[in-house]
Amino acid sequence: MDILLAMRVFVRVVECGGLSAAGRDLGLGQPAVSERLRQLERHLGARLLDRNTRSVNVTDIGAVFYTHAKTALEAADEAAASVTSFNRQLRGTLRMAAPHALGELLLPPLLATLQQRHPELSIDLVLNDRFVDPVIEGVDVSIRVGRLGEGSFVARPLGRVRRLLLASPKYLAQAGSPASPAALAAHPFVHIDGIARDGKLHLDGPDGAPVTAHVRSAWRCNHWRPLLAALVAGNGIGVLHRPVCRGEVASGQLVQVLPDHSLPDLPVHAIYPSPRRAPAKTATVVAWLESQLPALLDEDDPVTEHA
Repeated sequence: MDILLAMRVFVRVVECGGLSAAGRDLGLGQPAVSERLRQLERHLGARLLDRNTRSVNVTDIGAVFYTHAKTALEAADEAAASVTSFNRQLRGTLRMAAPHALGELLLPPLLATLQQRHPELSIDLVLNDRFVDPVIEGVDVSIRVGRLGEGSFVARPLGRVRRLLLASPKYLAQAGSPASPAALAAHPFVHIDGIARDGKLHLDGPDGAPVTAHVRSAWRCNHWRPLLAALVAGNGIGVLHRPVCRGEVASGQLVQVLPDHSLPDLPVHAIYPSPRRAPAKTATVVAWLESQLPALLDEDDPVTEHA
């Protein structure tokens, strides 16, 4: 059974108020409409419609199913439309804002592939780690990590970024490895601007309960590269987003500290003006990023734990 077609038949019967009208709308004969409905009801194990020679009435469970079926069909149609749209040539300039880490490490190959498929598309990429409202600042797409601010924009999830508490084996051999979050206060803390501004680092304990650790800021920067270099050089313990330190973790230059604790993951979103205000290419590019970026964020290199 073609479940999407059967759902579409059911939705049209409800909306048209009868089998004959729905059949005319879908280009199907009434016997075909009846058979699709019977197959759907057998598949679900529930009666969705009460039918007689004069009327068709939706059952209580049918009304519930109608709401979900209509939403599912709209999503399927949108997905098909995004593929069709993507296969058309994109033109003009795409203005995009993104954080440094994603913009330097993950987006370049994706945007290169996008431009190769659409050579008439120009890309204007601006990197910064502050919140960029696409409506206020005139960009087509803004990719943001962390909590979103308020605004009249559309937000689409692109995945989550894992954060790691790390140090070099050399540093831990000299200073000792902290046995508990409370012990972090004795170590210099290396971090990006915006983390632990109040001297507190928020962790999740082994049982998932929140734990607050006090830290002493020794090296703070608004870009991840100096922080990565500082940690590899042995300047303390710090927090990095997993995508920026995969190589160093895989090679053993950095190891995880307090492996039974974790930092909350950060959500990643693409935000853009409402479809009424955004060019058609914006929704197409966002849909493509939705299909590509989550897998890159989820790539899981082995994390070395310090004994």
